[in-house]
Amino acid sequence: MVQDWRMYRLFALLVLGGCAVPAQPLRLHPANPHYYEFRGKPTVLITSAEHYGAVLNGAFDSIRYLDTLAADGMNLTRVFMGVYRETEKDFGIFRNTLAPSDQDFISPWTADGRSWNEAYFRRLKDFVAQAGRRGIVVEITLFCTYYGEHLWKISPLYRADVAYTDALTLKYPDLVRRQQEFVRKVVGELRDFDNVLYEICNEPYFAGVSLEWQALIAKTIVEAESRFPIRHLIAQNIANHHQRVTNLDPNVSVLNFHYARPPVTVALNYDWNRVIAFDETGFDGTMDAAYRIQGWEFLIAGGAHYNNLDYSFAVGHEDGSQRVGGDQPGGGGASLRKQLKTLATFLSQFDFIRMKPDPNIVLSVTPADTSVTALAEAGKQYAVYLHHGKVLADHRPRYAVRTSRQTATLTLQLPPGTYVARWWNPRTGQIEVTETFPHSGSSKPLTSPVYQEDLALELKRQSAGVQAGIVR
Repeated sequence: MVQDWRMYRLFALLVLGGCAVPAQPLRLHPANPHYYEFRGKPTVLITSAEHYGAVLNGAFDSIRYLDTLAADGMNLTRVFMGVYRETEKDFGIFRNTLAPSDQDFISPWTADGRSWNEAYFRRLKDFVAQAGRRGIVVEITLFCTYYGEHLWKISPLYRADVAYTDALTLKYPDLVRRQQEFVRKVVGELRDFDNVLYEICNEPYFAGVSLEWQALIAKTIVEAESRFPIRHLIAQNIANHHQRVTNLDPNVSVLNFHYARPPVTVALNYDWNRVIAFDETGFDGTMDAAYRIQGWEFLIAGGAHYNNLDYSFAVGHEDGSQRVGGDQPGGGGASLRKQLKTLATFLSQFDFIRMKPDPNIVLSVTPADTSVTALAEAGKQYAVYLHHGKVLADHRPRYAVRTSRQTATLTLQLPPGTYVARWWNPRTGQIEVTETFPHSGSSKPLTSPVYQEDLALELKRQSAGVQAGIVR
């Protein structure tokens, strides 16, 4: 496998992007920058991925892992770069891939810290190449906040004279220079891959990470790529839950949020014309419904990127077969990944580049505790999602889903026309009911089939030629 990155580079040069330049990398879609374009196609990124240690953990079979993601219809993975790792005691994660033994940890530097560990960079490039062959985007998380002194002490960048709360700031210029050298090295090694997205830092809103330092890292990426034929997107992790961005770094194209449920952060930041991402969830119990609902709701609200922490992946279980339960701080598994694949299939039924969030299409809904989100191209196509999940304060797990069987009545604001409605079951992937109806205009009540937990509506207005029975 060690030569795969070279094979991929040749493939990118000769096939994906023509003979002269590498392939166009993942980018904001030119017609609607709230979405991605990847290999010439409008794209949303959806995954239920392992806990970020796939590259730095030498015991982890990354090929088996990527094969599983691809087979389950996932097109994204997020990996940490080795300047941060965890211990077995951190966060209660059983067999945490981000907590390798000292023997299995692969550092970007040699043991003396003076030279690059080329074995690490070969593994990194192999991983990205293998992901690219499977149509999977790799989110490269360059840095992570150090949540405590013990995590800073096991970092290859550790210095005893630097407090962990100062490690990702501009206070120590020589440390900053070393961090910049690392960024330039990673960016140079991955220069020709089209399936790369750079994230500056994971959860920088904890433990003192400064905005000025984040801006410098973003600038370092841009400057490092300035002499290369292609440029990659840069993501900034903004907040847990939600926040209005008031001063956007012009080098940032993707706004990452964690635990963004409900997805109010999309509406808060939609006017920035950037991809808005739900880049980490978990810690809401082990039931599939919580993470399925969060993914569906966020993307139908106008987001374009969803990443669930999947604890079914571990060393020895790179096929995602580890049982998730007990005290594990989140969910995952084959059944959840199947449900998220249904989300991708549902969105593929639409020309979603032409759609935008539409809070006005739903005039009313019963029962009153039903949460409804809608994405629309007015007068043509509508995606409506309803569910019965909610965040609970001071409760474990923090997310609850009502599971009783029920129906809902939606009253929609629609122009005149003939419509085809298909009701999707997000849990099973089945289309429960298909109906065609004429509509004279204004409000239209639609009663759902019986469902549990959540339901999705695919609604499309037929063209005049189809309505008249004309074959074109």
